[in-house]
Amino acid sequence: MSVSVVPTLDMERAIAASGYDVIVGFDEVGRGSLAGPVMVGAAAIRTCDLAGSSPLQVPAGVADSKMLTEHRREAIFEELKSWCASWAVGSASNTEIDDWGISYALGVAALRALSEAETRLGIDGNGLLDGRPVKVGAILDGPNDYITKALNTFDAPDVPVPAEVSTKVKGDRYCATVATAAVIAKVTRDRLMVELGAQPQYEPYEWAHNKGYGSAAHRDAIAEFGPSDLHRLSWHLV
Repeated sequence: MSVSVVPTLDMERAIAASGYDVIVGFDEVGRGSLAGPVMVGAAAIRTCDLAGSSPLQVPAGVADSKMLTEHRREAIFEELKSWCASWAVGSASNTEIDDWGISYALGVAALRALSEAETRLGIDGNGLLDGRPVKVGAILDGPNDYITKALNTFDAPDVPVPAEVSTKVKGDRYCATVATAAVIAKVTRDRLMVELGAQPQYEPYEWAHNKGYGSAAHRDAIAEFGPSDLHRLSWHLV
């Protein structure tokens, strides 16, 4: 019998103890989709909120987004956005994926999310928060740090404060910031694919049901109608 794992803030606290001021959890969604963008969610907390008389607590109901039903993810979406000090979702389009490859596209999407999350938090273009320099740490779900690899490359956005990234396999199961980022990214992308799928030119692909992934109905529609302008042409589509 599988045991349910509840995410904690243990890794976030360990990073905070090393002198970081902000911690950002990252997770991706849409890596294996045949159509639409890949997205990376970022959920930022201030480490000062982990201490004090009323320390930040893990939000109720948060878990690995893959373990939650779509209804449950939707139900906690607003709560999770409010729990963060700031959040963002960065994306890379299907054409960017075709041009760059998935790993680099993920890195650029993550840096887009980081830049937006830091700006929302109040970090200025000089890397200052409340008038002083800040140190940003990050937890990235999975074994590979595609964020640092993309930093300062030609297509990457400028980031006020580059994050020092720690990877965590199954981070969305164990780390509250990563689990939060995962749910925010999943709901954001699912809503987009449903919205796109309602447009007449995309209706045959049934994105409201498959969210762009390779279901039998989706692949059959590609075989019958050909790929759309939102399909990843470098993918094995049929």
